[in-house]
Amino acid sequence: MTVYLTKGFARFAGKAALDDSTLLVAAQAVADGRFDADLGGGVFKQRVARAGGGKSGGYRTIVLFRVGGHGFFTHGFAKNDKANVSAQELKALKRLAGELLGLSEEQLAVVVQGRVLMEVVEDGDDKEEAG
Repeated sequence: MTVYLTKGFARFAGKAALDDSTLLVAAQAVADGRFDADLGGGVFKQRVARAGGGKSGGYRTIVLFRVGGHGFFTHGFAKNDKANVSAQELKALKRLAGELLGLSEEQLAVVVQGRVLMEVVEDGDDKEEAG
């Protein structure tokens, strides 16, 4: 499974100091069925620990995922900022899931090359933009 970040999530991850390995572990947990909440339509909520802290006081991330497909981190927030995504946000996330999860490999390559999405790499500290 390849894992991607939207530009907005990449900014959040940078500010929150979430490194690639943390994100890859969280994405793999979703792929393995170990997620915090299935919000429907390929949208999953997954807790991610703050550096030096636990998951309960950490961050909430939204991962778009379909079995056999790729993972897309699209939204993140601190638990103390808000409890959950709103109904309106969830509707938009489900629409986005339909679009991203429906991309062919060729379409995905174009989106990554256009720097709309960034691929998470295993051995780097920074998100890599293809292209």
